[in-house]
Amino acid sequence: MGKRGPAKTPTAILKLHGSRLAKDRDKVQPKPSRGAPRCPASLSDEAKQVWRQIVPKLIDMRVLCKVDAGTLERYCDEFARWRRASDFIKQHGETYPIKNADGSLKYVQQFPQVSISSKLSASLLRIEQEFGLTPSARAGLSVTPQPTADPKQSRYFA
Repeated sequence: MGKRGPAKTPTAILKLHGSRLAKDRDKVQPKPSRGAPRCPASLSDEAKQVWRQIVPKLIDMRVLCKVDAGTLERYCDEFARWRRASDFIKQHGETYPIKNADGSLKYVQQFPQVSISSKLSASLLRIEQEFGLTPSARAGLSVTPQPTADPKQSRYFA
């Protein structure tokens, strides 16, 4: 069973609001190292292409950590599968006719790719929300600002 209740407010936002919860939560919250995980060799060529497209965006957004490798791998694999199902639907449509023995139309059947596409789309949306890849998810995200480099200090702290 999943977690109950609304998603927790990010600690950075709690700090901005001056909440005392931020202090307590910040002590126990894990702080994984930022950076891009390695692209798994097990991904298909299509999924590797998705990896190469999404990783730079997540790095720019400063939300990617090395521990996100599994989630990112699933996202890329599911996105590639969703793309194949979507391409099939574009080429063949969503349904096909089932005919009687005499050739008359019995009923219209939905291609399995329609259901596959729909389920993958829902799964992708959940992962995209976790990474802040939707407008509403970004509204709830907070990242710490990058420190600006002081030219005087940079020669001492490389």
